[in-house]
Amino acid sequence: MDKKKEFLIPFIGLKLGKHHFEYQINKAFFEIFDYHEFNDSDIKVNVVLEKKSTMLELAFKHKGTVNVPCDMTNEEFDLPIKGKMKLIVRFGDAFNNDNEELLIVPHGEFQIDISQYIYEMIVLSVPLRRIHPGVKDGSLNTEALAKLKELTIKELKKEHTKEQKQEDTDPRWDKLKQLLTDK
Repeated sequence: MDKKKEFLIPFIGLKLGKHHFEYQINKAFFEIFDYHEFNDSDIKVNVVLEKKSTMLELAFKHKGTVNVPCDMTNEEFDLPIKGKMKLIVRFGDAFNNDNEELLIVPHGEFQIDISQYIYEMIVLSVPLRRIHPGVKDGSLNTEALAKLKELTIKELKKEHTKEQKQEDTDPRWDKLKQLLTDK
């Protein structure tokens, strides 16, 4: 996977202290992971690697837009997203990435691949329910919205709630309540 090569950070030659890396993420990045939920993306990712004598600390931040279809109308729109994540890299006997905030790499390792962490951070920052902003403010007029408005049931809901309130009271309780008022 030569496409992932730009996401390899060779930390062995870096001095102690903070180092900044910047990446521009587009649709081709998500194709590496065979992820096709986004039509397009324009995301800027900033990574700050702080090298210490015994470990590395990575701070990820991203901000941008992903083009996704609306869940209600299927209209495509640019959804703004942003997020951040921290990762601590320690050195040990064997590779271990079980913990989402701690990565253990073998002592002989000289570089770290951050592409998986960038991918997860971006995908998890997208909300589960994606609603077009035009639906929220009422400015979007599509055939799907018109059909949804046409098919909504208004009168039956009101009648159903009145009947349900009447059915909720048990006639046996009504008789007992009557005993209290008879005194």
